[in-house]
Formats: sequence, C-alpha cells, structure tokens
Amino acid sequence: MAGKTKQLHEMTDENLLLALADTQKELFALRFRGTTEKLEAPTNIRKLRRSIARIKTVQRQRELSKLAAEAGAVVAVGS
Repeated sequence: MAGKTKQLHEMTDENLLLALADTQKELFALRFRGTTEKLEAPTNIRKLRRSIARIKTVQRQRELSKLAAEAGAVVAVGS
C-alpha cells in the first residue's frame, strides 16, 4: 500500500486529476456492468473506491499545504 501512495505523491496535480477521472469512469463502468451481469471480481469495486479516496487525500494534502504556505507568507509580511 505504501507504494501506491508514494506513486500518487510523485504525480503532478494534472496527472492526479487525470488518474481520478479515469478511476471514476472505471468505477462507473464496473458498477454498471455489475447491475447487468455477475462480476468476476466484485472486490474490484472496493479497490477502485479506495484508489479514488487515496487520490483525493493526496489532492487535499497538497491543497492544505498550499494554504498553510500562503498563510505563513501573509503572517511573515504582516509582521
């Protein structure tokens, strides 16, 4: 699991957005297929959901670090 998150941390913001979109499309297709026929590996739905959560977590961490850096810059300028 550590390898998966390490790969995500190494990706650029644009690549993360693309990976998120691809994973969400794949999840939608898998769910759709699951309603019309029996899935070979139903656990893939769980794996995709967790992958989406990992991607969103990395995006949020980056967002928070940018906000913290901006807040630190504002405090430094204001001092």
